[in-house]
Amino acid sequence: MAGRIPERDIAAIRERVRIEDIVGEYVALRRGGADSMKGLCPFHDEKTPSFHVRPNHGHFHCFGCGEGGDVFSFLQKIEHIGFVEAVEQMADKTGYQINYEGGGTAIRRDRGTRARLVAANAAAQEFYAERLAQPDAEAARAYLSERDFDAEAARMFGCGYAPAGWDTLTKHLLSKGFEFKELEAAGLARQGKRGPMDRFHRRLLWPIRSLTGDVIGFGARRLHEDDPIQAKYVNTPETLLYKKSQVLFGLDLAKREIAKRHQAVIVEGYTDVMAMHLAGVPTAVAACGTAFGGDHLTLLRRLLLDDSYFRGEIIYTFDGDSAGQAAALKAFDGDQKVTAQTFVSIAPDGQDPCELRIADGDAAVRDLIARRVPMFEFAIRSIIAGIDLDTEEGRVEALRRSVPIVARIKDPALRDGYATRLADHWVGWPNIPQVVRRVREESRRGGRRGSAGTARPGRPGAEDEQPQEAPAVPRPDRRDPALWPQRESLKSALQEPGIAGAVFDSLPPDSFTHPAYATVRAAIEAVGGTAAGLGGGQWVEAVSVAGEGLVGGPGDGTPRMTGAQVRSLVSELAVEDMQVAEADVPRYIGGVLARLQEVWVGEQIADLKSKLQRMSPAEDADGYRALFGDLVALEQYRRGLLDQAVGARDDVPIG
Repeated sequence: MAGRIPERDIAAIRERVRIEDIVGEYVALRRGGADSMKGLCPFHDEKTPSFHVRPNHGHFHCFGCGEGGDVFSFLQKIEHIGFVEAVEQMADKTGYQINYEGGGTAIRRDRGTRARLVAANAAAQEFYAERLAQPDAEAARAYLSERDFDAEAARMFGCGYAPAGWDTLTKHLLSKGFEFKELEAAGLARQGKRGPMDRFHRRLLWPIRSLTGDVIGFGARRLHEDDPIQAKYVNTPETLLYKKSQVLFGLDLAKREIAKRHQAVIVEGYTDVMAMHLAGVPTAVAACGTAFGGDHLTLLRRLLLDDSYFRGEIIYTFDGDSAGQAAALKAFDGDQKVTAQTFVSIAPDGQDPCELRIADGDAAVRDLIARRVPMFEFAIRSIIAGIDLDTEEGRVEALRRSVPIVARIKDPALRDGYATRLADHWVGWPNIPQVVRRVREESRRGGRRGSAGTARPGRPGAEDEQPQEAPAVPRPDRRDPALWPQRESLKSALQEPGIAGAVFDSLPPDSFTHPAYATVRAAIEAVGGTAAGLGGGQWVEAVSVAGEGLVGGPGDGTPRMTGAQVRSLVSELAVEDMQVAEADVPRYIGGVLARLQEVWVGEQIADLKSKLQRMSPAEDADGYRALFGDLVALEQYRRGLLDQAVGARDDVPIG
């Protein structure tokens, strides 16, 4: 029997892993404040970063879609794996030896399905790479050599060769302990008429890797005329690991340069990626077995961090043909915020980057990227290409075709700018204001035609979306100034329990008036308060678990959160920035707690004043004097708290 992973090992692994390093494999993170990093969320499509990571606490949270948790939660969601496999992956990454309960270190769990498929692909890649050096792989080596790729380049990109044997790879992997069902699930083997057989035969292979560098599939190039499969390229079929619409060849090598240079270059094939990287353009990637699409773009935008603060550029290397023009025109119907940062580079004589490198060298490839033109310009000039602009009729025809295209640019300033360039530079029309006016009129007509059904009602501030599912307890508005002291106090306790300390623990429960905040406060109390001696990710996890245990609550009609909602809110509070410099955090926390105490004391004062108004000094002089004395003492205490408290920061945006 396989043992279970003890809690002490889970906690130890969590403490060893740097969550920013793991998340950074999938998302470009930027500093967002003291102990805070942010980027574009990998779990929903967004243009403004609302995804935050707190390295010191080991947690992440997205303020757009509500996803959050620790490093194990992140891996489970991003890789679609179970909790045990996420823990085991991190144990392997950090070199931690798990002591499975009921078996000791010698008894290890059978790895999860995904890990087994990754291992099978890795073993296959090693096998194929070794076969590339064998005599029967001469055609594959010649193909690479003719394209100016030496043995070192082949090693860099993991190139290999699938031998001619019916089941050579399959037998090799079965001897390594893999089962046929695993090889079939990985897309490495299939059931033939004579039994299990390899999927690839007599082809040059490139391993296709995930963002983290795991081999998840292969691309195979035809080499021999008598190959029964006529397709020039075949790829691994769709598997648990390999989703062609969500993977880009070369991205594992290019991701850091893409994030560093804020640039991604899209090429069409495996050899083009190799040529680009070897020529000094290390940001090149290519789609595998499908056209470059929306999922690919989303993947790149997370690395480019294409938003209001961090701009990136995407460069397509189109062939100068109708397909390239069609791709450019399609951009007008897509996300123009991205399109405005998209460029096109076309090599002379319709060459691809690999051919250009062979003909003119590395410098020509770098120059190709340097000579990029904006996508809008490429599309507009493609429309008027081939028209005789030396005649009046030609110029009129050019405007007739291009004005509707320019009118589809959504940014008014950009639209007017291109209208001016169209008239002045590209067509040579003498009346520039006339063309600008026509473009504006066409844009207004297009807007009226396209307005029906395009609006997205009920979604103000889409950059800060909340989860779609309505909670049992309404989620508190993090910008509500009335709730600001409660929220900041809970953040203080979760992020800096040592500083919040006894002052937070002494706060009366009814200081937290919102049911959601009251639930988190109760969860903190349930684990022993800030005096429990826990910190970092272990502290946040303990509060989350305690909060989940509170859901449902006593049958007194009190609103309660669901387990998922309380965990999400704890994650959110543990990750959200404090709007002060790191050096000012202790003073800020003291002021926040004083402010919340002051609010509570103010309510007690109001209650005492109400009682005094209802009392008669003549009928109950002693009772009146006692209450009045309490009121004076509370007023003095309140003034002292106000001296400590931060100001009423109603105008400060949280997060």
